[in-house]
Amino acid sequence: MDPLRTADPSAPPGPLTHLSLPGSSETQLQSGADGRSLAGSWTRSSPECASILREGVRRCLQQRCEQTVRILHAKVAQKSYGNEKRFFCPPPCVYLSGPGWRVKPAQGQAQQGGETGPTVCGYMGLDGASGSAAETQKLNFEEQPDSREFGCAKTLYISDADKRKHFRLVLRLVLRGGQELGTFHSRLIKVISKPSQKKQSLKNTDLCISSGSKVSLFNRLRSQTVSTRYLSVEDGAFVASARQWAAFTLHLADEHCSQGDFPPREGYVRYGSLVQLVCTVTGITLPPMIIRKVAKQYALLDVDEPISQLHKCAFQFPGGPPGGGGTYLCLATEKVVQFQASPCPKEANRALLNDSSCWTIIGTESVEFSFSTSLACTREPVTPVPLISTLELSGGGDVATLELHGENFHVGLKVWFGDVEAETMYRSPRSLVCVVPDVAAFGSDWRWLRTPITVPVSLVRADGLFYPSAFSFTYTPEYSARPGPPGAPEPATDADALLESIHHEFTRTNFHLFIQT
Repeated sequence: MDPLRTADPSAPPGPLTHLSLPGSSETQLQSGADGRSLAGSWTRSSPECASILREGVRRCLQQRCEQTVRILHAKVAQKSYGNEKRFFCPPPCVYLSGPGWRVKPAQGQAQQGGETGPTVCGYMGLDGASGSAAETQKLNFEEQPDSREFGCAKTLYISDADKRKHFRLVLRLVLRGGQELGTFHSRLIKVISKPSQKKQSLKNTDLCISSGSKVSLFNRLRSQTVSTRYLSVEDGAFVASARQWAAFTLHLADEHCSQGDFPPREGYVRYGSLVQLVCTVTGITLPPMIIRKVAKQYALLDVDEPISQLHKCAFQFPGGPPGGGGTYLCLATEKVVQFQASPCPKEANRALLNDSSCWTIIGTESVEFSFSTSLACTREPVTPVPLISTLELSGGGDVATLELHGENFHVGLKVWFGDVEAETMYRSPRSLVCVVPDVAAFGSDWRWLRTPITVPVSLVRADGLFYPSAFSFTYTPEYSARPGPPGAPEPATDADALLESIHHEFTRTNFHLFIQT
């Protein structure tokens, strides 16, 4: 048996299919008294428990009964001073999606007759806060046309008494009846005193905006909070919404590419660049536009410095007449329209805009937690929800292992390939290692088929809580002939050589790891 080793992409490894574990004492299966894995030891559920779990996992995968919590928020927050309250803009929002939210409550949590409305209630605040009503905002979830539940925290702020440079938002979800569903955390948010008016340097990239990052755009007339409108997408059209905001991927575009066919370019976005905005949810795009810096309602046509968080900017449609005119992205109440700018008579490198053509740009973050409670027989919270960021395959010969990198891992989690449980080792809150199951677990005739098998990678907690992921794992076939009946002629030697060469090519990439988008 080949020893476990790190796969060398330049060398042609043997089939990376798990047949058995190495016999060394370091990798013998071990488990604690409660069936949970000891740190640094391999574990697997008992046969009786595994059989029950397998049926439940299969049902979860087939019925897609997951529940997803998505927190959307800005990357930076402006500090409030004295008695002022600078509410976070755009306001943090939460989307609840997935068919699992509409599944009937578990036993003991049945809805009372005549009860209507959301089955979950949310509370959002800052981490490290006392959790008092004054520092926590209740979220009222509303059902959207796309069946998602939407809630928004419009009155959160951070005061100057809080000396932190970074913080996280904390979302607490409670089911109707009082059962705690869990506590979810946002990504880190940077605290700034006010938008930087200095020319940004790429030596300090904290506040710069890179190509391919997510941004939000909003317009605020005369600095009035009530007049704020956000660029968003509704019913397939761009709108200026007073209620909801959307995140857009900001791409550096290529002047020589046609609309909708632009290669992604790396680097930080500068004023004067041709950019394209793509909605992260619908994929709808605006035409390529030139991003301009705005100062005192003028678009500055000769500025090429890097864009910074919370800067005022304008978006000019290319192809206009020479000079300071041109058309710009503008809002008219709830519609998104084009505005014809006026050339500045005194300065040729400026164009006069109206208030509705001036946008504030800010980077955004999102974090998504998915789980399914349909398998679990517990009233324990679903958090911390494990998040997988990357997969790393190692091994060769008879054994292959897969390392999961991410966060919120804990003892008691098992890795599943489709409906097959893998022997799992807990290493740290950021690392789990599992042994890749033998492909025969997915069907005895598979080795005679000519098609790959792709299975989802998911995690299951010790109490049966199911955590789906966006990652999949693919086994590619070994090309060999099915055994013939007794007395059948042996295949020709050259046929064996051909099959062996095909097999050699396919086992170069015997496993494929990819994320479904």
